[in-house]
Amino acid sequence: MANFENISNNFLKGKNKEKKERVAKSNKNKTENGNLKNEKMDKKKMKSTTKFTIIALVLIAIVCIALTPVTLQNDTFYTIKIGEHIANYGIDMQDPFSWHEDLPYTYPHWLYDLITYFVYTFFGFTGIYISTCILSVILGWSIYLVNTKIAKNQFFSFFITIGVMYVIRGYIAARAQLVTFILFILTIFLIEKFLETKKKRYAVGLIIIPILIANLHSAVYPFYFVLYLPYIAEYIIAVLADTILYKKVKIFFLKDKINVLEKSKKNNEKLKKLKQKLKELEEKVDKVKIKRTKELQNPYKIKLVKNKNVKWLILVMIICLFTGLLTPIGDTPYTYLYKTMQGNTTQNINEHLPMTLSDDVDAMCAIILFLAVLTFTKAKIRLCDLFMIGGLLYLMLDSRRQITMFAIIGSVVLGKLLMEMVRIYSKDLDKNAVKVLTNKIGITLLTLVVLSLSYYFAKDKFDDTYIDETAYPVAACDYILENIDLGTARFYNEYNYGSYMLFRGIPVFIDSRADLYSPEFNGKVVDDIFMDFIDTSSIGMFYEDVFEKYDITHVITYRNSKMNMIITKTHDPHYKELYKDDYFVIYERVSV
Repeated sequence: MANFENISNNFLKGKNKEKKERVAKSNKNKTENGNLKNEKMDKKKMKSTTKFTIIALVLIAIVCIALTPVTLQNDTFYTIKIGEHIANYGIDMQDPFSWHEDLPYTYPHWLYDLITYFVYTFFGFTGIYISTCILSVILGWSIYLVNTKIAKNQFFSFFITIGVMYVIRGYIAARAQLVTFILFILTIFLIEKFLETKKKRYAVGLIIIPILIANLHSAVYPFYFVLYLPYIAEYIIAVLADTILYKKVKIFFLKDKINVLEKSKKNNEKLKKLKQKLKELEEKVDKVKIKRTKELQNPYKIKLVKNKNVKWLILVMIICLFTGLLTPIGDTPYTYLYKTMQGNTTQNINEHLPMTLSDDVDAMCAIILFLAVLTFTKAKIRLCDLFMIGGLLYLMLDSRRQITMFAIIGSVVLGKLLMEMVRIYSKDLDKNAVKVLTNKIGITLLTLVVLSLSYYFAKDKFDDTYIDETAYPVAACDYILENIDLGTARFYNEYNYGSYMLFRGIPVFIDSRADLYSPEFNGKVVDDIFMDFIDTSSIGMFYEDVFEKYDITHVITYRNSKMNMIITKTHDPHYKELYKDDYFVIYERVSV
């Protein structure tokens, strides 16, 4: 009977063991199947993500090319000529193109000028147009990729990029600023990644960028450091928030009193009271810290993050402060902006004037979008992002050209806000949107929409030429070169086309290098050439007085200018008409 029971127990144990093995095997298979399923889903998601990235980059490139103007801006002409001068004579810190004597020139974007000259030498104006298209595309790609990396969102990043490129369309040109736009958006990426990982390669990138800016476009060198300030300000405020200063001071003095009493070994009753008071105070401090920690974890609207890597970011910024010395143009990266702000040029050049929001729909829409997301959704904004967007908004309102920085850098903040909103209301929105836009119907519709937009942006440019003869005196310059002795002539010309004249080899009174003609840069105490031009062109002073002052021999002006209207209506005998076309007129100034 005992043997039978043993056999029965062994049989049951065997059965249980087999059952456990079957369950374990089943669980293992389920786990393996689950892992396999997850792996397949991850691969499918990665494939969909990669596919959307390729589609987005192609479509962004099309939009960027469509937005790139064919007609060159006035700055491009002097850029080519300065590059030629540098290639032939080096950086001599003197202006060779105006007939004014001994004007010092700082060559604020010498490297970009030199590169542009070589592009023009080998490929002509077509090469400059193509290179501008390439830089425009790189900028569009940079905005998109930086947004996807920081905001972790492809869907919003794509449409934000299209919107940004449209907003800054007026500033897409063969000018040094187009390169610095790219460098600034990369700066934000490197700062964010450095704070996230503290990897040295991001710090190295942050040190290389200001060296490039100092040589490519030194006028905006100080702005590079402005991009650090929001992160540093947030860190300082976070440190102050952790510091319960008043109570910590009381704790310090209490501990000092306790130490004194312990050493004296007297007044035990007072010592006990002080220790009890210290304990209560420390408990209060701990409670305040816990309360603040909870508040920071779930703030109402503004998130305060204390990132210890900011201390290292400050060190990187200090190192970068010395990179402005790595340039052949001396202290220009440090002094150029200050000198510009000291003078009158920014008050008289359109793109430097304060922005009137009612006249700029793009800026209004961008501001409304930010306010709508912050006001009507549960999305929360980091304090550093709030500082960033607030500072950029102030700069934009102070100078309308800063809409570029507001749009480009602000796109990263907007991307974060929208992704925060998505996490609250619909976690899978980005994934589902990417999935829809990467199927055949989605790709077709998205492509058709983008191509239609691109055609709309580009349709007015199909007949454009590289040089707009209504804006630049092409035929008039031909006449000057064929009929007037440039060795003795002293032309009065206007600001907007002076760069084209010097490009053609004609010495000028003024061109769009406004800094060159202001006393803050050229050191001329008596002659403020820039303001003399402003007063003459606006008839703020009698043009003949200015011409007498500078011993002008010839005048070239727009036919519809105020000055030409006066000369024509009054039949001024001091001016002999030498040439006239539909847009320009040339006079010789004669004695009566």
